[in-house]
Amino acid sequence: MDTHMMETYLAILREELVPAMGCTEPIALSYAAAQLRKTLGMEPEQLKALCSGNIIKNVRCVQIPNSGGMKGIEAAVALGVFGGNADGIMEVLESVTEEQRQKARAFVSEGRCEVTLLESDAPLHFILEGQAGSHSALIEVCHEHTNVIRMEKDGTVISRSSAAVQHSLPADRSILNLDSIYAFANEAPSEALNVLFEPVIRMNIDIACEGLSGDYGLSIGKVLMEVHADHIETRMKAYTAAASEARMDGCDMPVIINSGSGNQGIASTVPVIVYCREKLIGREKMVRALAFSSLLTIYQKEFIGRLSAFCGAVSACCASGAAITYLAGGTMEQIRATIDNTLANIPGIICDGAKISCAAKIATCLDAAMMAHHLAMRGKAYQAYTGILRQNTGKTISCVGHIGRVGMKETDRDILNIMLT
Repeated sequence: MDTHMMETYLAILREELVPAMGCTEPIALSYAAAQLRKTLGMEPEQLKALCSGNIIKNVRCVQIPNSGGMKGIEAAVALGVFGGNADGIMEVLESVTEEQRQKARAFVSEGRCEVTLLESDAPLHFILEGQAGSHSALIEVCHEHTNVIRMEKDGTVISRSSAAVQHSLPADRSILNLDSIYAFANEAPSEALNVLFEPVIRMNIDIACEGLSGDYGLSIGKVLMEVHADHIETRMKAYTAAASEARMDGCDMPVIINSGSGNQGIASTVPVIVYCREKLIGREKMVRALAFSSLLTIYQKEFIGRLSAFCGAVSACCASGAAITYLAGGTMEQIRATIDNTLANIPGIICDGAKISCAAKIATCLDAAMMAHHLAMRGKAYQAYTGILRQNTGKTISCVGHIGRVGMKETDRDILNIMLT
């Protein structure tokens, strides 16, 4: 792999693997709300949030971290206004005080935040408007969780970006493909990978341990450990599901996200880390497998998009399964077979918003990915043109992405309508 491609791949990982507290959609609203207050120069008296369907879907049921149990768009916006630190970006709510939580609760209970559906072709799109006396401010975010494309004060545009119609992250993702991801995982400098993945290993395992020791959701991780703790794959599922459940149920510990999603960050890394620890696989091989899994998740999500009706656990667990094949000494053919076997099985799992049951979907997807791995290691793979499988794995990934981005648009609208009625 040449130096330019190596640096581009490292840049992609740096852009995508960033820390976030809580589910990324409410946190994105809190971040924009903190920016709104900063722009307005005072606390707003009234707020309006115009949100795309996928923002509404992913904020409705999930508990906001450091909120004292609050949920919903109104709460996320109010917390960002009264307690958010915009400089914290996706950790914007890290330092919210009880006084600020009370102010946010009062603001919401008084009905001073109006939520409206924003008709937009971009799944991730919202506009926040705030008023205080004769003054007003506006913040518009599109495509990426912190990608502010418009900022206004008293009707005057302070900044505007054309990024509404293009990818806002600078590193060129068009170079991503399975062969070069494999080459990067094998050839990237160990030191650079260690720096990138040290916080991934630490944060994502820390919240997994918290999920297993605490009382979150239905305690899926604990139940799995009670039923069959002596099997490595059960422990992989238990740790991964527990991390997701803690995050979805309001745990204020940060995770390292992938492609804008904490659950994808968890599902693409925690199974790999647990597998390596159980198998006594060294640190260098672990970080190379994590690079492979993380980049394969990003590659798949490039076709699907940040938000859709397609469950992101499918892509992330597919990547973890392929990384396990990589760790087990599988050939490139077997790695491709792991991906094909997974995508022949579970791409029909829908996203019906962020919530504690995401943990169950992750456990199910990881089951499918490990079955795909075991089949591949025994030389068994579904052939091209079996269902949606194409003549090569890259083409299959692009076709699955097309289904998620384009084919499931009507499904996405139906899911939203069902959730709101």
